Formats: sequence, structure tokens, C-alpha cells
Amino acid sequence: MSDMNKNNNEEYEEATVSMTLEDGTELECDVVAIFPVDGKDYIALLPDKVIEGYEENEVFLYRYQELEGDDINLEPIDNEEEYEAVADAFDELLDEEEFNEIDGE
Repeated sequence: MSDMNKNNNEEYEEATVSMTLEDGTELECDVVAIFPVDGKDYIALLPDKVIEGYEENEVFLYRYQELEGDDINLEPIDNEEEYEAVADAFDELLDEEEFNEIDGE
């Protein structure tokens, strides 16, 4: 289980998630987005530090479920097809956000 801290407006843009990796490394991540794909919720997380074996600014994608209080459940996406669908949806979300920023200027 992980814990999510949100700002006063409950916006995810400033939320963070504390998690422990399989090797025991404690990690604080910024929540980039929470989005649905095929009826399930997913979360995109950006670690606050570079992790060995990963590229800088690499985003982690997980299945996401809110539990009681501030607790959340993050599940790894083991199925390659599911991961590709989630990654594609996240890319589309980023493209849309970039378009909205340009359109709003």
C-alpha cells in the first residue's frame, strides 16, 4: 500500500505518493495524472530522484485504487497489451494537455 498526500484543493497536480520499491528503496513520487482505461483507473508517477536502471524523468505507470483515508493501492501492470494501452492513453493525455496549453496562450 502507498500513501497519497494532496494539497488543500485536492488537485492531483500537486499530490505525491510515498512508496517502497521491491528492493526496499523508499521513493517519493509526484502524481502526473490519474486516468481511466477500459474501465480501470491508472496512475502516472514521476520519481523525485533518479533510480538506478531507469532513465531520468521516466514515468511509472500503475493500476490505481483509492482505499480508506489517504491510502491507495498500486498494482504493477504485468500484461504487455494492458501496459501498451495504458502507455498510449497516457501519451494521448500528455498530447492533449500540451495542445490545451498552446491553445490557451
